[in-house]
Amino acid sequence: MSISYFAECTVLITGASAGIGREFARQLAPVVSTMVLVARRADRLETLELELKVINPDLEIFLRPLDLRDHPEVERFCDWLDESGLAIDLLINNAGLGDYGLFADSEWERIDAMLQVNIHALTYLTYRILPKMQRAGCGAILNVSSTASFLPVPKMATYAATKAYVTSLTEALRAELRDSNLTVTVLCPGPVPTEFADVANRTGPGGNLKVAPEIFTVPVQDVVRDALNAVSRDRARVVPGTLVNLGMTTIAFLPMFIKRLLYQLKLGEPAQPPSGQAPDYQVAGTR
Repeated sequence: MSISYFAECTVLITGASAGIGREFARQLAPVVSTMVLVARRADRLETLELELKVINPDLEIFLRPLDLRDHPEVERFCDWLDESGLAIDLLINNAGLGDYGLFADSEWERIDAMLQVNIHALTYLTYRILPKMQRAGCGAILNVSSTASFLPVPKMATYAATKAYVTSLTEALRAELRDSNLTVTVLCPGPVPTEFADVANRTGPGGNLKVAPEIFTVPVQDVVRDALNAVSRDRARVVPGTLVNLGMTTIAFLPMFIKRLLYQLKLGEPAQPPSGQAPDYQVAGTR
C-alpha cells in the first residue's frame, strides 16, 4: 500500500489524542491536506498538533475538543462541519471505551458511556457525513471495532456487544453502498499495547487485567498500517496480526458448545481486553 492513496484528502479522526487514533494522524500527516482531530483532552490534541506540524508544516489542522458522550456537543460539532464547508474524504470513527468486570457489578455511568461513544456517536457522525460523501461521489469510512465483536466476551459483555454493533453496521453499510464509489471498512484489532486496559480496568492502571502474551499483541503502527492498506484496497474487514486473524477465523467455525466452554474458562481468569483502542474518556472515577 502506498500512503499516497490518501494524498490531499481531508480526514476526520475521533479519539485522536492517543493510541490508535493518534497513530492514524501520524501516518496520514505526510500526505493529507487537512485533518480534523476530535478528542476530549485538548492538551493532548495541542501536543499532537505540534508533532504533526513537524511532520508536515503545510498540513491544515482543526482541533475540536469534544466529549462524544454528550449528544448536543456532537450535534454542534456536525453543524460546525457543515458551516465550515469542509468536505470529509476519510472518516475514521476510532473513539471507543471499554469496561472490564462482571456486568452486574458495573456502574451505570460506565455502561452508558460505552453506549454513547461506541454506538451513538459513531452512528450519528456517520449519519451526518455519509450523505455528503454520496453527493460528492467519493469517500471512505473506517470504523474501528474489535475482535470482541465476533463473539460474546464474559466480563466485557457491554463492550463486546457495542463492537458487534459496529461490525454489523459497517458490513450493512458496505452492502448498501456496493454500487457507489464509497469505501466502507471495519478494523477489528486484537490486543494492542495502548492505554485501553488502564481505563477499562475498574481498579485503575495495574489492576486485575493481565497483559496478553507478546506473541498475540500487534504494535499500534502495524494495526494502523494494515487498516489504511485495507481502505486503499477497498477491503471490507481487516484483522491485524497473522495469529490473531487465524484465531478469529478458527473461532468463527467452532460449535457453540465449545464457545460456551471458552466463556466459562474466561470467567475464571482475567485476561487482556480484546481491543487496543486508546480511550479518550476517563469515566467512573478513573481520573
